[in-house]
Amino acid sequence: MNMEFSNGAHWYAVYVRSRHEFKIFNRLTESGIETFLPVVERLSRWKDRKKLVSFPLFAGYLFVHISKDYNDILSVLKTHGVVRFLGIVPGEPEPVPDEQIAYLKKLVESKESLDPYPYLKEGQSVRIKRGPLTGVEGILVERAGKHLLVLSVDILRQGVSLKIEASEVERV
Repeated sequence: MNMEFSNGAHWYAVYVRSRHEFKIFNRLTESGIETFLPVVERLSRWKDRKKLVSFPLFAGYLFVHISKDYNDILSVLKTHGVVRFLGIVPGEPEPVPDEQIAYLKKLVESKESLDPYPYLKEGQSVRIKRGPLTGVEGILVERAGKHLLVLSVDILRQGVSLKIEASEVERV
């Protein structure tokens, strides 16, 4: 997926207060900052009813699309509930590769059953070769006799898994 950014903006992962992802997403969006909060729906059961409830895919994290300008970074950090940017060097936000955000968006939009998955750095890279998720790349993993495509988000050291037939993927 090819994405162009005319203003030199990049995606950055932001760590936020626990259970405040939706509030902070709304605050950032209202202040004009492009924000992405990957959300999944799960069936929650109570004694008297069942209901589909939206949950953040990565609890405590969301993504912002800004330039690495001091004022842009400061406007995010000043937002009530934002804790810090993620990065290898403390205080230095690390960009998230555009492809990882594009693939995450495609997975979330597919409405498939997604589950957070432990971060993987090693493993076989594969690409889905047919269907609505054609072109999404990740790591093929086998668990309990089933194949999963795992998309890792490096900066979060987390990932997301999707059940898939091994025949639907090709080696990258």
